[in-house]
Amino acid sequence: MDYFPLESSKDILSIDEIKEKVLINYNLNVLNIENIKYKDTSKPRAVFKVSTDRGVKCLKKVYYDEPTLLFIYSVIEWLNFKGVISPRFISTKKGLKYVRYKNSLYLLTDWIEGRKCDYDNIEDLKLASENLARIHLYSYMFSPIEGSRIPKSESDFVQSLNKHFLQLLELSNKAFILKDKFSRLFLDNFDYNIEKAQESVYLISLIDFSRDFGDRVSKKAICHLDYVNKNIIITPENKLVVIDFDRTAIDMPLHDLIYYFRRILKRENTSWNFEIFKTAIESYERVRKMSYSEHVALLAALMFPHKFWKVSRDYYRNRKECNRDAFITILKKISAQQEKHDLFCNQFKIYIEEKFKE
Repeated sequence: MDYFPLESSKDILSIDEIKEKVLINYNLNVLNIENIKYKDTSKPRAVFKVSTDRGVKCLKKVYYDEPTLLFIYSVIEWLNFKGVISPRFISTKKGLKYVRYKNSLYLLTDWIEGRKCDYDNIEDLKLASENLARIHLYSYMFSPIEGSRIPKSESDFVQSLNKHFLQLLELSNKAFILKDKFSRLFLDNFDYNIEKAQESVYLISLIDFSRDFGDRVSKKAICHLDYVNKNIIITPENKLVVIDFDRTAIDMPLHDLIYYFRRILKRENTSWNFEIFKTAIESYERVRKMSYSEHVALLAALMFPHKFWKVSRDYYRNRKECNRDAFITILKKISAQQEKHDLFCNQFKIYIEEKFKE
């Protein structure tokens, strides 16, 4: 099969054009089309809600090419076969899994009715955690169809944390020189954050990532890489459906877990709540057991003051153009969580020691 580069144009099609040039390729009668989302970025994409005589469908304009689309199609088919529910691509009249129009790709799936996973609902968290474990566990023996391009993450946890640690030191030098309102607040909270960053770097250095450090999928699994509540849908029948596999790659489950837990623990309602974290990780381990090294690596990643580093980095990069008061407000909120973060890290250490003391 020949592949062609996607056009860089960000133009969005009209509703009539969507109907007459894209949806005409499917065996259905279109009743209504609603533009739900359009992202005008370097990777333009759009989502349409389409009412048809065969139910409500979701039409997506995607930003990637055919080989990547075939990989994502393979992942979704594999996971559905294994019992992990995700909307499957609907075939065109010609049996294809996508439509190319004006050198852009469109795919059609069923529209999933339901609600987003509620991080304040412990039962939702249990369901979501168990489901993430199934995605990782069931990756074993997965092989995409011919013509796929397999995205592989270049994650290097040791290098990444070391880099961010050094950046924090560089940012402190800028803060000492500038001494503006943000810098004073940064310096007031620097000692705690650099201490946590230093310990994080030490912990991650203890792990040999060149070797398998867990089960047979600990280094190579299907990872969603955007496993957040807006992509975790609970249906009226209380079934969990995962959507939006656009970032999916073959990676360490750790990458998914770090992203998943950061999104939960940074929230005000669930801010560094160890009991909520414990419930979630134990739900995950009911399906897939994690090794000692995976626990330590997860502790190191969650210990690192990621938000403090990121907000400070962004402030000093954009200081002349940014809303400085907004950055100060954000930094104050992050700093107010230090006591909870410190307690969480200590509780997680004790949890690991108790769990693996034998």
